[in-house]
Amino acid sequence: MPRETIDSVARTRAITAAAVLQQLVDLRAYPHRHLAVAANALGGAGISQALAAADYLSHMGWELIDVTEVGSSRTLHAIMRRR
Repeated sequence: MPRETIDSVARTRAITAAAVLQQLVDLRAYPHRHLAVAANALGGAGISQALAAADYLSHMGWELIDVTEVGSSRTLHAIMRRR
């Protein structure tokens, strides 16, 4: 998987939960109000990873709006909004 940058995250408006939890991207420079945090849903760990990323982001001024599974890819997305 290519390394996520603030430019790629801003362009796609999405970031992986792993990148959030490993603090690979400084989201203070993110220019939009909404952000999708993607986590692989296989094996049931996706919801845990998505919510852990949402909890981490809540300390940085983000709030969880919804968690949804997108398409047949078995990817969960935690939809976040900056407060």
